[in-house]
Amino acid sequence: MARACVIVLDAVGAGELPDADQYGDAGSNTLANVAKAVGGLDLPTMEALGLGNVEPLEGCRPQPGAPALAGRLIERSKGKDTTTGHWELMGVVTAQAFPTYPHGFPHDVIDPFMHRTARGVLGNKPASGTEIILELGEEHQETGKWIVYTSADSVFQIAAHEDTVPLDELYDACKAAREILIGKHAVGRVIARPFTGSPGSYERTPNRHDYSLEPRRPNYLSLVRDAGVTVHGVGKISDIFAGCDIDESHPTKSNSDGIQQTEKLLRELDEGFVFTNLVETDSLWGHRNDPENFHRCLQDFDRRLPDLLDALRPGDLLVITSDHGCDPTTPSTDHSREHAMLMAYVEGRNAAGKIHEGEFADVGATVNAWLGGKAPGRGIPGQPILLP
Repeated sequence: MARACVIVLDAVGAGELPDADQYGDAGSNTLANVAKAVGGLDLPTMEALGLGNVEPLEGCRPQPGAPALAGRLIERSKGKDTTTGHWELMGVVTAQAFPTYPHGFPHDVIDPFMHRTARGVLGNKPASGTEIILELGEEHQETGKWIVYTSADSVFQIAAHEDTVPLDELYDACKAAREILIGKHAVGRVIARPFTGSPGSYERTPNRHDYSLEPRRPNYLSLVRDAGVTVHGVGKISDIFAGCDIDESHPTKSNSDGIQQTEKLLRELDEGFVFTNLVETDSLWGHRNDPENFHRCLQDFDRRLPDLLDALRPGDLLVITSDHGCDPTTPSTDHSREHAMLMAYVEGRNAAGKIHEGEFADVGATVNAWLGGKAPGRGIPGQPILLP
């Protein structure tokens, strides 16, 4: 039976898109700039697979005979966020960017949210998630008010201390916000951001939960499911797609957990599609402008990649890609408008260093073709990179 696996290395962009200047991201190149900042990438497994063929990267040599096809993908959608990127990988183009709130959310959002949840609001401004809980965490614990904040992305984030507000109540508040945030205020994601600790030493917990809009259908996920394929979402994939067309969700606490769960599925499943998001390059290091730990996070994946490759069976498709950039070497702490990196490998085949320059949706088109889905109708972009 056919099997496919897509691993999204969150925020590992591969160079500015042609319109990056319109987003304030001219000069961004997450992979290449991290490579320069750390004195060269040390990622031997990805290098051998063909990472150096994606673009020029210090410390990562091109491989003329690389076993994986490599290259960069252009994004059609308007935006540079997680939802937009993942959706387009599966053939859903966001023609109009999700709304953002550089001055905080208006009264017609905040007032009904406070009414529905019977709690007040602190913050209501763009902020770093780690910084705003240090700033307002103590007041939140004293008053019980939600910490509400946003970023340059289309997100409504709600932070609450797990000892002050039960997790179930935080999740219910996010569901209420999701119902309020429709129409002109239809943000891409509402995110629960629980934290623990004491004043001056608060820390976010792994109990984050995302509440996304539902993607348009049909898309490549729905097409492979219509073909009888079981879709497994690892990490926050189910959240990103609002649970749509995800048969089995496998939430994770860390990248290490996500890699382990992906390997387990690849060793046990006889058929299906494994769709994995590894978020820590984005959430822990990209937004904190920490290129050294960004590189270490990639090294952690690189050390485990041989186990994933060993779990593949002849004819399996493995795609390693990204959803946007988050260049930790620029002054901005937000996402950057970049190409997605691409490495596509078939167990038992050698791509002989082939290069592919395409678009995000080529990933979904390839998975759909590989797993026997029907050809997409008009309006669904993407062309298969590889064929069975």
